[in-house]
Amino acid sequence: MRGAAAICLLVLVMALARPGAATAQAGTGTDAPPPPAVLVADDVYMEGNERLVATGNVEALYDGTRLQAEGIIYDRAEDKLILSGPIVIHEGGESVILASSGEMDKDLRAGILRGARIVMGDHVQLAAQELNRSAGRYNQLVKVSVTSCRVCETGRPPLWQIRARRVIHDQEEKQLYFEDAQFRVMDTPIFYLPRLRLPDPSLERSTGFLVPSLYNSSLLGTGLRVPYFIRIGDHKDLTVTPFITSKSSTLELRYRQAFRNGRIEFEGAISDDNLGSRSRRGYIFGEGEFTVLGDYTLRFDIETVNDDTYLLDYSYYEKDRLDSELEIERAKRDSYVRGAITYFHSLRVGEQNSTLPTLVTNAEWERRMHPNWAGGGEIRLGMLAHSHIRSSGLISDGPDIDVWADGRDVGRMTVSADWLRNWTLPGGVLAHVRTGVAIDHFEIRQAGLTSLSEATEVSPTVELELRWPLLNAGNGRATHVIEPIVQFSWVGGKNPFIPNDESTRIEFDEGNLFSTSRFTAPDRRERGMIAAYGVSWTRFDPTGLQTSLAMGQLVRDEIQLETNGLDSFTSSSGLNGKVSDVLVAGQVKTGNGLVLTARGLFDDTFNTTKAEARASWQNSLASLSATYIWLGRDLAESRATTISEWAFDASYRLSRHWTGSANWRYDVASDDSVRAGLGVTYTNECVEVRLAASRRFTSSTILAPSTDISLTVGLRGFTTKTSDKSYVRSCNN
Repeated sequence: MRGAAAICLLVLVMALARPGAATAQAGTGTDAPPPPAVLVADDVYMEGNERLVATGNVEALYDGTRLQAEGIIYDRAEDKLILSGPIVIHEGGESVILASSGEMDKDLRAGILRGARIVMGDHVQLAAQELNRSAGRYNQLVKVSVTSCRVCETGRPPLWQIRARRVIHDQEEKQLYFEDAQFRVMDTPIFYLPRLRLPDPSLERSTGFLVPSLYNSSLLGTGLRVPYFIRIGDHKDLTVTPFITSKSSTLELRYRQAFRNGRIEFEGAISDDNLGSRSRRGYIFGEGEFTVLGDYTLRFDIETVNDDTYLLDYSYYEKDRLDSELEIERAKRDSYVRGAITYFHSLRVGEQNSTLPTLVTNAEWERRMHPNWAGGGEIRLGMLAHSHIRSSGLISDGPDIDVWADGRDVGRMTVSADWLRNWTLPGGVLAHVRTGVAIDHFEIRQAGLTSLSEATEVSPTVELELRWPLLNAGNGRATHVIEPIVQFSWVGGKNPFIPNDESTRIEFDEGNLFSTSRFTAPDRRERGMIAAYGVSWTRFDPTGLQTSLAMGQLVRDEIQLETNGLDSFTSSSGLNGKVSDVLVAGQVKTGNGLVLTARGLFDDTFNTTKAEARASWQNSLASLSATYIWLGRDLAESRATTISEWAFDASYRLSRHWTGSANWRYDVASDDSVRAGLGVTYTNECVEVRLAASRRFTSSTILAPSTDISLTVGLRGFTTKTSDKSYVRSCNN
C-alpha cells in the first residue's frame, strides 16, 4: 500500500488508537481532541489484528514532533512504537535526537532509545549509550559524552568533552544536570565534579558561571577572575565576579533590571590592596532611562570613586573627570525642553575640585511656530538657564593664569526670539535670512574685585546666507557637486566684564563655520560685522569612490576683545584677530571600506594651527583605524607644550582560526609611547582562547606604569554563541 492510500489508512488507525479523544469530546465538549498522528512510508501492512508495520523512508508527525526511521511497528496491544534505525527525531527546531533503535509510546513522549545522540543548536552534542525519555520533557542519558567540538570519524577525541555517568536534560527548564562529571581535554581528565549543571544552548539567560580569565599585572600581580551570573527573574539579574590576585582581593558587581517604562544598570567593585592612599578602594557607576509623564525621558548617570588612581590601576575606565547627572528631556517636532543637574569630580593631578565648577545646572526650552503673520517664515523662541557652583569660598585669585576669583559662582539666564525664512532665487541660489534678539543676564557671587557681580546685555542679530549648489551629472560616469557659500552677519552689543567659564575651548570646523557665533555658550558672542565664505566639492563615482573637499574662512570688522583688552579667542583656536585661519577639510571613501578624513587650520603663512587625520579600513579579514592629532602650545587652553600624538588599532584574521590584534598610542612631541597592546585569539566551533598583553607607560606622582597580561578561555556552545560558521572545522575524511 503506497502514497495517499497509506497516509489515509494510517491516520485512521492511529486516531482509533486514542479512544480517550472521542470520550473527551463527547463529554463536556470543552476539551479539544489532540491532532491525529500522520505516518508516511514506502510500504505499510498489517501483521494480524494488532501490529501495523511501516518500512522504507518512514516519517511520523505528531504534535510538533517529527520522527524519521527505517522502520516502525505499532503494537496496539502494548500501545507502543518499535523503531529500527537509523532514527532521527526533530523537536521544534531546537534539538535533534539520533539513535540506532528504540521503543516509544504512540505520543512520542516516552520511551527508550539506544545508541542515542542529541544535537542542540547545530553545535552541542550529547552522545549516550542509552536515552530514556519521559513525559515529553525529560531525557535521561546514560554513559554520556558532551562536547560542542566537531567530531570526525578518525578515532581522535574532541578537543574538549565532559564525560558523565548520567545526564538529565530538562527540556522545559532548558537545563542539563550532570552526575559524576569529568572535564577532559584531548581525552585527558582535568578535573572532576560530582554534580554539574549547565544551561542548554537555547537558553538565553541562566544562573551559572561565565567565562573565567587568568590575569597578570606588574601592578596587581597574578590572579583569576571568575564571574558568576545570577538570574533573579525575567527582567533583572546580578553578576558577581571575585577577582583575586597575589596583591589584591576584589569583588566586582553588576546589576541590571528592565521595567515597563525603562531600565537601570549599576556596576562597581571594592578592592583590598596596598597600592593607593587607602587600603579599601572602590567605585560605582550607574545609569538609567525611563519614560515618564507620557512623553518625557528621565535619565540618570552616577560615577563615583574613592581613590583617584583606582579606575586606571584595575583597567576599569580611563576617565579622568567623572560626571554624575540627572536629566529630564522631551523633544517634539516643534518644541524641545530639557533640564539637568550635573556633578563633576576631577581625578587629574594638579586640579583642585574646590576651585572647579562641580555642581552645574542647565535648563533649556525652545519653541518653533509658523503663524500666518510670519510671512512664510518661522518664529523661534528660546530660553536658557545655567549656573555653576564651586565649593571654595575664595574671593581672591590664586596662582593661575586668569585674574578672576577662584571661588566664584556664576548664574546666567538667556531669552531669545528669532525670525527665519528661506528663499530660492533665480539661477538656483538658496537664500537664508535670520534676524532676532537675545537678552543675557548674569549673576556672579564671590566675584571679588576683578569682575562685575551682575550684568545684562542685549544682542540684536541679522544674518544673510547664500548658497549656490552646482551639479554636473556624469551620465554613467562620476557626478560632481560644487557649492560656494557666503554669509554676512551682524551682532550688536558687547561682551560684559565677567569670567569666561563656559566658552574656554573653541573648535573651529565645518559644523560652525557658518554659525553666527563660534563660542560654545552664550556667555560670549561674536560682535560686529562678520563675513564667512567657503566652497565645498563632492565627487560621486559609480564604483563607490566618494571624494569631498571643503575650505572656508572668516573676516570681521573688529577684533573680538574682552573688556580687559585681551582677544576672546586663544592663539590656537584659529579665530583670533580680524581674519581667521583657513579651514581645510577633506574625506575619501572607497568601495572596499577605506575611509580617510583630514582637517586642519592654516594661518596666513600656511603654518598649521591645529590638524587631525583619521583613517579606517574594514573588510571580512581585517579592520584598521589610525588617528593623528596636532595641537599647538597654548597656555590659555592649559596646554603648556605642543601635543602631537597618533593612535593605531588593528586586527587581522591570520588564518581560519587565528586572529591577531594590536594597538599603539604614541606621543610624537615627547617621543614616548603612551599605551601599547598585542593580542591573539584562537577560535573554532567549540573553544575561544584569547591571550592579550598591554602596557601603560604614563606615570605621575600618584600613578605608576603597569603591564597587564590576560588569558581567557571560553567554551563555545555553552558560554558563547557560535553564529559565525566560518570558524567551524571540517573533517578530512
